[in-house]
Amino acid sequence: MTSPSRITIIGAGFGALSCVREIRKRDSMAEITLIAPRAELHYLPGIIWIPSGLRTREQLIVPLGNFFRRMNVRHVAAEVTGLRDGGRVVTTSAGDFPNDGLVIASGGRFIKKLPGIEHAITPCEGIAAAEQIRDRLQALQDGTIAVGFAGNPNEPAAVRGGPMFEFLFGIDEQLRREGRRDKFELVFFNPSNEPGNRLGPKAVKHLLAEMKRRDIRTHLGHKMKGFEANRVQTEGGSFPADLILFMPGMTGNAWFDQTELQRSPGGLLQADAHCRVAGTEHVYVVGDSGSFPGPDWMPKQAHMADLQAAAAAENLVTGLRGGTPCKTFKIELICIIDAIDHGTLVFRTTRRQLILPPTRLFHWVKRLFESTYLKKYR
Repeated sequence: MTSPSRITIIGAGFGALSCVREIRKRDSMAEITLIAPRAELHYLPGIIWIPSGLRTREQLIVPLGNFFRRMNVRHVAAEVTGLRDGGRVVTTSAGDFPNDGLVIASGGRFIKKLPGIEHAITPCEGIAAAEQIRDRLQALQDGTIAVGFAGNPNEPAAVRGGPMFEFLFGIDEQLRREGRRDKFELVFFNPSNEPGNRLGPKAVKHLLAEMKRRDIRTHLGHKMKGFEANRVQTEGGSFPADLILFMPGMTGNAWFDQTELQRSPGGLLQADAHCRVAGTEHVYVVGDSGSFPGPDWMPKQAHMADLQAAAAAENLVTGLRGGTPCKTFKIELICIIDAIDHGTLVFRTTRRQLILPPTRLFHWVKRLFESTYLKKYR
């Protein structure tokens, strides 16, 4: 009788937890170890509703103890520091952990090299950042609010711009509800003349039209230079801002530098179409940690991480059983751009693109999806 496979998963986000479920579907006996600092899922898509009060910290943090017990997973509360022996040993702040197979789903890291970037809030850094936006908005009596994002110059796909449109439109809607929109100027800035072009040409046209309709000024097509406490600086000039929200491009985790894993030009882990890290055996990557083959619009979003997790899990289990991993993942973008009480649906695949105008229905669909998704882990 062969011993159960020892599988280690790094991370506790969407991709990591999907891998747990998908592996357990395929191998009920595998010894699964998940390494992450906390046994919690932070539901980051919901942070767009924190500034308006639709969500609180408590509603967006899901303790994972019950889920780990149901899935028979050992959680190790630690920070990963590197790998040894071709990925067969994970080194951490709590010691070394050997494995037969490894899935890296530890997310990405924002590139924070621009001068003065400490003056900007990066929303997707977590719940605390969204709470800071909420508190700053409440304290402001008037002024200019600047919202923007940029990419990784070495890897254009390593960007997460969608949430910034939601913060932009959500703040606009919130200020209108509070009866003080006329006291603020909103400015959207981006190095591209076509912000959000990964959503598709139709979406870009819609987004820019929506900004014009909402009287949101744009500052587009100029490379970022940096920030001051009350100013955004670009090569096309600077402008004052009392509150700056900025999402930089993404790169790989710092601990990747302590491994021999192959990297993409932008610093992510180079993966093949099966989610396997290039040049390795039984080492897979899903979500924001990886650079995958596909169209340049392939999104960095939770839905994509879930699709990659299913492929990685099947390929890992197949490989550990002596088979040939051959599962690929579907590439599609599904996004509801929410503005507190209504949302716009954007859908894109390799064959088609669809954008549906804003309605209250899509806002409630987004909230229903959140509730349904989190039930898996409660």
